Amino acid sequence: MARYINKKQAVEIFKSDIMPIVRAEYEQDGIPDYIARRERWNDWTDSLCKSRQITLEQYETWSQPRICGD
Repeated sequence: MARYINKKQAVEIFKSDIMPIVRAEYEQDGIPDYIARRERWNDWTDSLCKSRQITLEQYETWSQPRICGD
């Protein structure tokens, strides 16, 4: 049986591994770029689904994390 990551784990990985890249690329002025954050979250969860680290149901039902803006 495959072991999938849960949303809490995904958000923590996103914060530690993806957000520094987003900040370096889009937030050099110190202003959060919520559009870039949301796009990266969507792209990243898509890649998690395609690599079978999360299920299709997880991919389709997870909302954006708070760090991506309200």
